[in-house]
Amino acid sequence: MSFDLNQRHQQILRATIRQYISTAEPVGSKTLVDGYNLNISPATIRNGFATLEKAGFLYQPHTSAGRIPSDSGYRVYVDRLIQPSSTIGRQVEGLLADKLDGDGWSVEAILRGAVEVLASLSGYITMITLPQSRRSTVKHIQIVRSEASKMMVIVVWDSYETQSISIQQPQDLPTLDEELFDRELQVLSNFLNSKLRGRSLLEVLKLDWSELDRQFQQYVDLVSNLFVDLSRQAKPIHSSQIMIWGISEVLGQPEFSQLQQVKTLLHLLESEQDKIWELIFNPHLNSPNISATSSLESRQSKLEIRIGTENPLKPMQACTLISTNYHQDSIPVGSVGLLGPKRMLYEDAIALVESAADYISAAISQDRSE
Repeated sequence: MSFDLNQRHQQILRATIRQYISTAEPVGSKTLVDGYNLNISPATIRNGFATLEKAGFLYQPHTSAGRIPSDSGYRVYVDRLIQPSSTIGRQVEGLLADKLDGDGWSVEAILRGAVEVLASLSGYITMITLPQSRRSTVKHIQIVRSEASKMMVIVVWDSYETQSISIQQPQDLPTLDEELFDRELQVLSNFLNSKLRGRSLLEVLKLDWSELDRQFQQYVDLVSNLFVDLSRQAKPIHSSQIMIWGISEVLGQPEFSQLQQVKTLLHLLESEQDKIWELIFNPHLNSPNISATSSLESRQSKLEIRIGTENPLKPMQACTLISTNYHQDSIPVGSVGLLGPKRMLYEDAIALVESAADYISAAISQDRSE
């Protein structure tokens, strides 16, 4: 949204959202005057409310009520008005270290401990995917022309399992006759084989395709998107692939007072975990090791925060989902997610997700296991 918030609007929006997070009640100007040291009058706050409402950041549930933040308001709050809590981050690391103190823990035990600690600290639904196998590696890849404006990509893995996918030709390709185009695709296939043979899919997903050789620059987006699509095709979809904890606590929140809404969310969590897996595991998120002093923008580059209608799954649209990857030797192999009401403590939730992912990454990486 292009609306430019001045300092006063930011103060009012931040205070309104913090108050609403605390109470789940519409916020009035007198509440902000009494509870927040804004040094402005109720009339000024009401003018600010009107401006923020016009911009789409706040709304009134009914006439004469106070204001409630919209999805857009929460988005501005998360992107510009908060800093994740370093105290909470240290707390979760300490609790995980205490709970998992000792050698010989299996990966599943580490994840089980993490999901329980995270749910207990946050009060939200915690989801942690089991790590994806890195064993299958690329044996051969071939790109061929199929129908008009489309190409077929065939990948053979070292297990001799074959995957194929149809993709659109890049729009900026120069016009070539069929014979020349076939030759170019063969050269590209040879190039990719030389770069990818022996690599796992997860390793391929981490490659920086922006540095593709000059003669193949027009294929950068195609190659990058290709392996994301292959990853989605190859994902396991069994319910045991996601550990979920903390459902009973979050369903006590006022946002989940309607029985039908609760039933649809529970059905999603219990019976459609393949959809959740696809939503929360994004192997293209940046690598970890973002320091506590890094800018909010750089921190968020390794997080996905979906607020309300930003969630493509309808049962989640009364919620916020915060997720990030955990890594094994810098390769993304799984994800950590928190699902709660939009009225969540974002400063704490972001820090919890980041810290848990960093702890799991360290615990399962090779240098930790040796």
